[in-house]
Amino acid sequence: MTNTDDRDLLGRFGVWHRFLRAVPGQGLAQDTAEAVAELDELGYGALWIGGSPSLAEAAPVLAAAPRIRVATGILSIWEHPAEQVAEETARIEESAPGRFVLGLGVSHSARAPQYAKPYAAMVAYLDALDAAPTPVPASRRVLAALGPKMLELSAGRALGAHPYLVTPEHTAEARALLGPGALLAPDLKVVLEPDLPRARDVARTGLAPYLQFENYLRSFLRLGFTEADFADGGSDRLVDAVFALGDLDRIRARVADFHAAGADHVALNVVSEAPADELPRREWRELAGALLAD
Repeated sequence: MTNTDDRDLLGRFGVWHRFLRAVPGQGLAQDTAEAVAELDELGYGALWIGGSPSLAEAAPVLAAAPRIRVATGILSIWEHPAEQVAEETARIEESAPGRFVLGLGVSHSARAPQYAKPYAAMVAYLDALDAAPTPVPASRRVLAALGPKMLELSAGRALGAHPYLVTPEHTAEARALLGPGALLAPDLKVVLEPDLPRARDVARTGLAPYLQFENYLRSFLRLGFTEADFADGGSDRLVDAVFALGDLDRIRARVADFHAAGADHVALNVVSEAPADELPRREWRELAGALLAD
């Protein structure tokens, strides 16, 4: 389905943030446009727009920088009709050829009232993208995949997979299921804080909301965690497994674990004590200095 050039599309490192997006009808705020341009200049390969963005929120981001790829991380298939998404993706491709990747996911039952038979729904959605007047090529779409069936679908019907809240062990298992040709681009939450107890406290604050979602809990249980690991915002064992914590040397080593396990690209998702809508530009600069100079 894919080739080496496709897998290299996003580079080795990207950033994930839910507020790197346009405001519908208003475009990009000036500070957001400046941040996108800086991420491009720093050398990141891709920018992942989190939090179920629409394509109207994603398209203006591509105009803010000349090189960086932009991906939705992820667009919920329940909220956006496939035919409309295919049409909007075609328009984006015309304005920014080869720079947009459509990240798709089934979200969670707690967030999507119509959530039912997620695997079958994703297959039907991909069929509709293929049947659209201007199809979205498989080489320009990735799937948010945690379990075996969705990972295998990612290899057969997409460029690859964008797993969220995973460990190097999950990455190794995903690589085995995807095979050698598909893209594997996990999200990795990062707390750049040398004081490890404090870093874990910050991580728990960021992790706690996700522990209400059954998809993530099932994934953690498959990886060998127990119900006890989900209490009080997550055990040290769980937090240390799904976050990169500490100073730049520790974070660089943790990112290397994901690459060694089979990741082609790691989407760095900075978590801090700052307000969620405050772009972590200082951390992005420091991570670029530590990771992109190699």
